[in-house]
This record gives sequence, structure tokens and C-alpha cells, in this order.
Amino acid sequence: MSILDWHVAERPREKLLTHGCSTLSDAELLAIFVRTGTRGKSAVDVARNILQASGGLRSLFDCDAKQLTGIPGLGPAKAAQLLAIMEMARRYLSTELQQRPVLGSPKATRDFLQLKLAGRHSEVFCGLFLDAQNRMLAFDELFQGTIDGAAVYPREVVRKVLQYNAASVIFAHNHPSGVAEPSQADHRITERLQQALALIDVRVLDHLVVGSGRSVSFAENGWL
Repeated sequence: MSILDWHVAERPREKLLTHGCSTLSDAELLAIFVRTGTRGKSAVDVARNILQASGGLRSLFDCDAKQLTGIPGLGPAKAAQLLAIMEMARRYLSTELQQRPVLGSPKATRDFLQLKLAGRHSEVFCGLFLDAQNRMLAFDELFQGTIDGAAVYPREVVRKVLQYNAASVIFAHNHPSGVAEPSQADHRITERLQQALALIDVRVLDHLVVGSGRSVSFAENGWL
């Protein structure tokens, strides 16, 4: 049955406009993006199939262009649109962090880092460089590694801090396994970075480990 044959109150687009985005399921939200169904299937049916094939909404948005185009129901045009939506979300959050104190918007910081790092197939170690008002001066992917680690060099981090004239820094890296729990190596490098940056009066405010749908904060756990 086509969505046009549904009662108006049950159609995803009309439901969204009347009751808001939060009332829609993942499949209904994706159906608005998909727009059309196929023979014998509504747009919601197609959306459910896409979510099932990708492993859910979060996994879908963690896919790269090649993975997206390999999902039945998504061609190059739809894949490009999804990637554009995600990039707009990243840029929106980046602008928010540049205009507002990072410490005053921890959710925006986590969301930004989740969008930047979750789903990456190799480990990436990053820095959010902040001014004296805790606004973001720059986001930099400092080191890239393999599926199970990235070499981090404190000397290079110090050089970047001086380049951006940062007053403080938040570090973040992803675990491609999806498990956000910090390793002993993560604790050791955080301590080394703290010691190196203390020599130039720059504070490490936090180190976040990003996994699949979750991030762990060193600051929140009292590890800094």
C-alpha cells in the first residue's frame, strides 16, 4: 500500500509537521528522506529495509560513500544527500563551539566529536584547541593510526598548541572497535600530555574516548 493511501494523520511527513520530529520512528524519519517506495513497498518499508541492512540509524550514518551505495535502496544520489546532511550537522556544531564556551555546551562537544570520529575505521587522535574563554579556536586531527592504535607525540602537540595560541585543550580519539573504555595506554599518554603542556601553562581540560554511540570522559571520571 502506498503512503498516499494511509490516513493523513499516519503519514510521516504530515505527522512530523503536526506533532514534531520526535514523534517519528527511525524508519518514518528515513522514509521522509527516501520519499518514494518501490513496487509493492511503501517508503517506510524501504526505509526499514535500509535500516536493517545497515544495522540501524547510527550505523547508517557511520557509513562512507562506498558502503552507502552498497545498501539496497540507496543509490549514488541518496548516498550523496546523506553524506551532505552529516557534514552540515558537523559544521553546525563546529560553529556553535566557536561561538559559545565549550564547557558550557558539553552535549554539543560530544555530538561534534561523535560525528567526527565514530565509525572511522582507523584510530584518530584529535585536539580541540580553546581560547581563554573556552571557545574553540581549531579542531585538528593530530595523529592517524591503525585499527588498534595511533602513535601520539607530545612534542608535536606542544607545537600545535603554540601555533593556535591556545589557553587549553580537549583531546579526543576514537576506538574503531566501538568500545569506548580507555586503555592503559590512553591513560599513560594523557598523563604525558598533561605534564608536557603544564610546562607552557596550558591546561588539559578533558580527554574523550569515542566509541559507537557512546563516549567516555576522563574529566567526568576524575582521571585528570
